[in-house]
Amino acid sequence: MSLTIHIQELQKKHRTLSAMVEEAQRSPGVSDHDIARMKKQKLHLKEEIERLSRG
Repeated sequence: MSLTIHIQELQKKHRTLSAMVEEAQRSPGVSDHDIARMKKQKLHLKEEIERLSRG
């Protein structure tokens, strides 16, 4: 897998997680812990994308 494709896949996962976080924040049944976990995963993906993009 090329680096560009890998970055695109990470970006897709990041967008998916963003949507999941937004949905979870609107849903009263989702715990703050679960939302925090998703946000942490999202941040990790963002950091990985930035690291790979810098070269």
